[in-house]
Amino acid sequence: MDIAIIGAGNVGTTLAGALARAGHRVTISAKTQGHAAAAAEKTGADWASSNRDAIAAGDVVILAVPGTAFDGLVKEVGDDLAGKVVVDVSNRPTPDPSGAGTSAAEELQVRLPAASVVKAFNTVFASRQADPVVAGVPADGFVAGDDDDAKSKVLGIVESIGFRPVDAGSLAVARTLEGMAWLIIDRNRHGGTWQEAWVLLGPDSRS
Repeated sequence: MDIAIIGAGNVGTTLAGALARAGHRVTISAKTQGHAAAAAEKTGADWASSNRDAIAAGDVVILAVPGTAFDGLVKEVGDDLAGKVVVDVSNRPTPDPSGAGTSAAEELQVRLPAASVVKAFNTVFASRQADPVVAGVPADGFVAGDDDDAKSKVLGIVESIGFRPVDAGSLAVARTLEGMAWLIIDRNRHGGTWQEAWVLLGPDSRS
């Protein structure tokens, strides 16, 4: 699949490498061409000189940037994202101190009405995105979205890099997924590890 990644930080670079190893064609862009080129060389991805060029190369666009960057991105390339599957991997404190009572993904969907926003990859962090197997068990890759076709594409991408894909339901479930991510973030403040991941267990699911 042709996948664009906007953002060449830890998450963007890690996902670019994992996706390229899985056989996807990946194009990455960043704030500077130098950062994009360095990430591409490290991961085996292609790089684009602008976010607009990266988006043009992808059927699925992963926004590997903080949610605080969404307003600027929407102003810059909102029209280019029309008709695309847009994957939001961001997180913010939960409960949301702003009192908004919604998720970053839902708010992004409002800003991008002509795109299909899907929440994914936010409940695990870069170290585990590179190696999604914990003690021999694939970590769960939760995917939430309102467009079933878009969600199916992202579930396939999640599975292709080694996660157990989990259809979490509608985009509103992104509120829960952001809370799950924040729990791991908070645990790291009190002696946890960035290697932690969510694994749902049942009587027959992991035998």
